[in-house]
Amino acid sequence: MTATRTASPRAVLPILLACLLAVLGYLAVFSARRYLADRNYHPIAVPAASPPAADVGSALSTAAPNAIPTGRDVPEPTPSGVAAALAGPLSAAGLGPSVSAQVLDAATGTSLFARRADAAVAPASTSKLLTAAAVLTVHQPTDRFSTRVVAGADPGTVVLVGGGDPTLSAAPAGQQPAYPEAGRIAELAGEVRSALGSTPVTRVLVDDSLFTGPSTAPGWAPEDVPSSYACQITAAMVDGGRDSPTALNRSADPALAAGTALADALGGAQVSLGSAPAGARVLGTEQSAPVDVLVEQMLRDSDNVLAEVLARQVALAAHQPASFAGAVVAIRNTLGPLGVTAGTGMLDGSGLSVRDRLPASALSQVLVHAAAADQPRLRAILTGLSVAGWDGSLVEQGRFTGAASIADGAVRAKTGSLTGVSSMAGLLTDADGRQLIFAFVADRAPAEATSRAAIDDLAATLVRCGCR
Repeated sequence: MTATRTASPRAVLPILLACLLAVLGYLAVFSARRYLADRNYHPIAVPAASPPAADVGSALSTAAPNAIPTGRDVPEPTPSGVAAALAGPLSAAGLGPSVSAQVLDAATGTSLFARRADAAVAPASTSKLLTAAAVLTVHQPTDRFSTRVVAGADPGTVVLVGGGDPTLSAAPAGQQPAYPEAGRIAELAGEVRSALGSTPVTRVLVDDSLFTGPSTAPGWAPEDVPSSYACQITAAMVDGGRDSPTALNRSADPALAAGTALADALGGAQVSLGSAPAGARVLGTEQSAPVDVLVEQMLRDSDNVLAEVLARQVALAAHQPASFAGAVVAIRNTLGPLGVTAGTGMLDGSGLSVRDRLPASALSQVLVHAAAADQPRLRAILTGLSVAGWDGSLVEQGRFTGAASIADGAVRAKTGSLTGVSSMAGLLTDADGRQLIFAFVADRAPAEATSRAAIDDLAATLVRCGCR
């Protein structure tokens, strides 16, 4: 028989102390990084929210934006100073041979630097800034999108009518949905049962006719749909187009997945696509989070599906077809009065298409107006941007490390990444406390990791420089 030896308390104590010290060390490093981000962070002055004008055509003004308060009187960088500071970083091999850049003073909108700023380049996910600006223009920040269930033509049949809310969740009670403030299928089913009384539901039809045209955009690759980041764009979805709330990949048929979620919540029923009868009795309604909340999550998580649905909401509000083509026309027409020249190369609302083309100047112009005191309806664009060293894409994939970590807390931005493309557009605070707007796009980058680091270096260079 082998004897079992029990460690003495004296032998165990050093091990416990070592573990405790390791945990304390980790927390100290983590807290220090957070402290440095807080210490360096200069919050962008975000205007208070207010509803947009009723008429989209007159909602935007080409007037110069009001100055953003900086908290102290600080000098404006000079174009020659900015050009001198960026000369070296812009020559980095990691950027490749095709680089577009623009730097503006946030307070005045004055251009401080431009290189190929009006050239049509691949923006990747930074194009979501245009989708965000457009939907916040045609909708009030507090608007919500509704999903309805109506009575079908036959007893026992109900119709789930998609209203363009991809965030409706099948998450059970007690489980947080992936989208904040999302409506729940369980509550919708409860309304339906209450409305029908003792009549059992035997069939669920899904009416996703609100959207038209192809369900994928030109330039989307076959492997994009379905994937973890994209699916067919339909008017009826649950959990961002997933088969279940916790699924990593999106559904191969998001409309039917939504119908199945409702059928399961009702105790089981056959599911198929169909149409709601004209004037059908409404049995239940669930609403999305407010538009400004949807925009913030779309930007922070770079959610392609949410971006495409919001783009279609722009089309519907602007009386365009709720398709990829109609959405980009609506976005372009909505932002035109703002002075944002998007060109004709935008093919989707998310930037997922490899054929998308936008000028970097369009990105910076959206941000100029988002930061202006007289454009409060665009405030969710600023609050949706990631903060370097703190959240979103600016703490992922090794962003802003080494010498570039000076940008922690001083940069708010939206990033974009496709094969051969790295982009970033946002706002930063320079060494003097002046707030600048920037847009950098490298669309023939040789390698993703090196191009991201080179883009980070461009932003960090502006942070450490007074550029006068």
